[in-house]
Amino acid sequence: MTYFMGLDLGTSAVKCILVDDTGRVIGSHSVEYPLQQPHPGWAEQHPEDWWNGTVQGIRALLDKTGVSGEEVAGIGFSGQMHGSVFLDEAQQVIRPALLWCDQRTAEQCAYIESAVGKEELGRLTGNKALTGFTAPKVVWLRQHEPENYERVRHLLLPKDYVRLRLTGALGMDMADASGTLLLDVANRRWSQTVAERLDIPMAWLPPLYESNDVAGHLLPEAASLTGLAAGTPVVAGGGDQACGAVGVGVVRQGIASVALGTSGVVFVHDDAYQVDEAYRLHSFCHGVPGKWHRMGVMLAAGGSFQWWRNHFAHEELARAQAEGKDVYEILTSIAETAPLGSEGLIFLPYLSGERTPHPDPKARGGFIGLNLRHGKPHLTRALLEGITFGLRDSMQLIQESGIEVTELRVNGGGARSLFWRQMIADIFGIPVVTVNSTDGPAYGAAIMAASGVLGEDITALCEKWIQVVDRVEPNADNHQKYEAYYQIYRSLYGTLQATFHQLSDLAGQA
Repeated sequence: MTYFMGLDLGTSAVKCILVDDTGRVIGSHSVEYPLQQPHPGWAEQHPEDWWNGTVQGIRALLDKTGVSGEEVAGIGFSGQMHGSVFLDEAQQVIRPALLWCDQRTAEQCAYIESAVGKEELGRLTGNKALTGFTAPKVVWLRQHEPENYERVRHLLLPKDYVRLRLTGALGMDMADASGTLLLDVANRRWSQTVAERLDIPMAWLPPLYESNDVAGHLLPEAASLTGLAAGTPVVAGGGDQACGAVGVGVVRQGIASVALGTSGVVFVHDDAYQVDEAYRLHSFCHGVPGKWHRMGVMLAAGGSFQWWRNHFAHEELARAQAEGKDVYEILTSIAETAPLGSEGLIFLPYLSGERTPHPDPKARGGFIGLNLRHGKPHLTRALLEGITFGLRDSMQLIQESGIEVTELRVNGGGARSLFWRQMIADIFGIPVVTVNSTDGPAYGAAIMAASGVLGEDITALCEKWIQVVDRVEPNADNHQKYEAYYQIYRSLYGTLQATFHQLSDLAGQA
């Protein structure tokens, strides 16, 4: 039997899975590592923690499954996007990596849009400058840590650093490179124009690959540490969103995915490069060679539900522990007892600011419409409805761009709830399905590895390995009722934007 390994380098842990040559997952193992926040709004990690976690995870997975390193035919990588890994001439890490959720670069984003020009930046990169992206972090380093900036000779993203340690080869895939703000996304090459206007040396940027291209082979010393065989092919892989989409089969026109993690992502496949003229959606290269995708990102989807659990579900947490249940299952069952629309209550899920369609770090959350009749069931249901309305904002932009979506593939922790899946179908007015693959980006990375090693098309492999296991149709009456609530929800950000900013500024003065 031949096996393929998928590695997903997340923000809190690396997940390692093994897949056989029929697409069946035979085992997984995760290793956590810390996140540093040295100042408010900053987020950093030590690349050495990623490396140690990956080595430990691979060895533990092989031990757990009983698979020998010689039986693993290829390795694929998924990873958290946008994080900046600065390396010196000897390929040594200069400082901790600045992560996707780091918010320190607002001034640098304004500088980039001025130096490149908003229209030119959008035309070349398919995006506007946002604090999460990589290029603003490079500019920040130059302005605030010039002694470190002078040492930089290579710029990598998180998973590409770990692949460098495994193979000794520098490289980056098109999908992940799209989030650097340095890629000419339409032509799938580094943008010399953007790099020159930002005074970022092109020599710092690594070779580019499609996601299923073999980007290196396992070094003997890495083989010794991991238990894998020296010379094992390692493909380029992709950013976590592209890999997650491949992992649920979003590889052709008409299918979209909704990822219900800490953030929420609505992702749609594009056969041709297209851009939202206001850059409210991200336009990136896909993990499918020669294809693209657009996606909208809300910053606190599952994060809002987690906030509710942590601060307002103490009784439910105790019950879950006593009964051996998932606390989220208990909370959704409570929400189900409230009527559609939560009796006129709307939740705004901007607990971490927002990204799509309102790129506003000062946006704030809230419950609108509270009255004395409202209890925990209403608030819990309103929270889930508000998160879903926020995801619908991204789908609205996708549909307005002319893409017809006939099926939503929902994945992530929230996908386990039939109640929430039905709510998504009703609010979106689109059938919602789940598939047999539940390992998300790691599974997509394994598909990319199999494609690269076997020489088989990624789309063909997805259609062979991934099957729909559940389908929820939208309820037409519920969809019509939700439309009225959704239109009110859409109006609230504009109504409250100035208030959000005033409150944020006051809190900053405290």
